[in-house]
Amino acid sequence: MNHLDSFIYIIVALLPLTACLVVLQVNPYHALALRGILGAIAALVYGILGAADVALTEALMGTLLAITLYAVAVRSSLVLRLGVLGDGENQETFQELFADFRKVLKKRHMRLEVSIYNDVQALQRALNEKEIHGTCTKSGIEQPNFKTTFRIQRIYDIMQNELDSPTTVINYVNVSDTSVEKLEEQHL
Repeated sequence: MNHLDSFIYIIVALLPLTACLVVLQVNPYHALALRGILGAIAALVYGILGAADVALTEALMGTLLAITLYAVAVRSSLVLRLGVLGDGENQETFQELFADFRKVLKKRHMRLEVSIYNDVQALQRALNEKEIHGTCTKSGIEQPNFKTTFRIQRIYDIMQNELDSPTTVINYVNVSDTSVEKLEEQHL
């Protein structure tokens, strides 16, 4: 066995090792980086073994294009869009609750995006048309109590079990079964 063969064996051994790391990775961004490394190793192996066309295809399609598409998909799917009522001055009342939401979402490598709506009808229409995943409105005047409604069962379950905020009541609504009028009644 010559010296070059031992390098090839070492590089080929990295393929299943990297593939296992991709599968076992919890953080989707780390998995994305490892997928890029896996594609680069595969392209290197193909190039060393004399399959330049396959190496080029793997480098372009399997690594660059796939990573770009996965990055877009991961980035857009790991966001919780929450609609709130009000203007800029109303935002301060929500900040503590949003911090609690972010703490729960961070465990799942998600982020919170807040969309502000001018009235209840626009807020509920956005929920019904699936522009947002949930709504959060003030329910009390004396103390900052909130009603938070989610349209996705899994997010509702996560928040119901893990959110440690006594200032909000969490509800689930199936928007395909509910009219805008019924959604408005829940927030009034």
